[in-house]
Amino acid sequence: MSNAFIDRKLRSELIRLSQHYAVLVLTGPRQSGKTTLCKNLFSDYHYVNLEDISLREQIAASPKGFLKQYAKGVILDEVQRYPELFSYIQVVADEVRGSHFVLTGSSNFTLMEKVTQSLAGRAATLTLLPLSLAELGDHIKADTNTLLLNGGYPAVWAKNIPVLDASRNYYNTYIERDVRGLLNIKDLTKFQTFIRLCAGRTATELTASALSNEVGVSVPTINEWLSVLEASYILFRLPPFYRNVGKRLIKTPKLYFCDTGLVCFLLGIENEQQLAAHPLRGPIFENLVVLEFLKSRFNQGKLSNLFYYRDQSQREVDIVQEHADKLYAYEIKSAKAFHREFLKNLVYLKKLLGSNLVSTQVIYDGETDIDSPEYGMMNFRNAVHVS
Repeated sequence: MSNAFIDRKLRSELIRLSQHYAVLVLTGPRQSGKTTLCKNLFSDYHYVNLEDISLREQIAASPKGFLKQYAKGVILDEVQRYPELFSYIQVVADEVRGSHFVLTGSSNFTLMEKVTQSLAGRAATLTLLPLSLAELGDHIKADTNTLLLNGGYPAVWAKNIPVLDASRNYYNTYIERDVRGLLNIKDLTKFQTFIRLCAGRTATELTASALSNEVGVSVPTINEWLSVLEASYILFRLPPFYRNVGKRLIKTPKLYFCDTGLVCFLLGIENEQQLAAHPLRGPIFENLVVLEFLKSRFNQGKLSNLFYYRDQSQREVDIVQEHADKLYAYEIKSAKAFHREFLKNLVYLKKLLGSNLVSTQVIYDGETDIDSPEYGMMNFRNAVHVS
């Protein structure tokens, strides 16, 4: 796969929507492959990288004239760097019949704010996360620890860049530069402590007050940092499932990262052997599986329909997925051998939710699959087909 273009599952949805909308907006983390995908898919479009300050200054001389010149097909990369351009895109999209703009950005907060204000009804928005297991091709057969350690950033798989180098560069270049800039952080040490503490809380309930005490900043500051990391596609929060089922349920979200390779880097895990013995290997494995479900939704152009269940008796089910009025529940285990104990909370949830819960599955690292609507089990590599 070295130096090769890795085709993305989102391609078909981008093609479909391009036939109906004048403006396509593709968001996602930096280095997740947005530019490569758009250039490959719209190879005849003019390409503009708005990270280039001098180019932004040139466009500023006549923004409308520039957009009209390339209105029939232009890719505007990192468009949130030039927020004033959105109003001109709206005008030109309305004036020029057959115009087509492809906008990419890695700051969801800034980008979507402008899209909502200026391009409502004219734009279709999609999200591209790092590579899913289904997009790895034969590499999906790699050892589980290798998959966890490498994560999904295309550079690691397509260019054979060592994952430690890729993660270090990503952290130094994008997280500390971009996120620190957005937050105007003066004490970098506290932010570094904060993000590493977040990595240590992967796949656990997130309590801002606990982080506040450990980092030494206020709860509002912790919440602001979390919001910006989420908007920058560094991490995401999985909401709890709390339909009125007559029980006292936990209503705190769980924390996950958008790439397990970054989690390993933040935890100081440098190789597969260290990961295999690490006390957080189970949560990192859970992060991978939950992330695969989220990628599957986004790659179909759909919003997340994922939750987790936990009550105050500490009964927990890792994924509860809603499809209209039907529910699907998944328990995630990093073990290679199946144990009936894995079914305990699924059996409880089935009794609680009754016929609304139509399928319960254990997703684990073992070899045996049992294809059964009730209490089946599957290897995590096969879970890419069920979400």
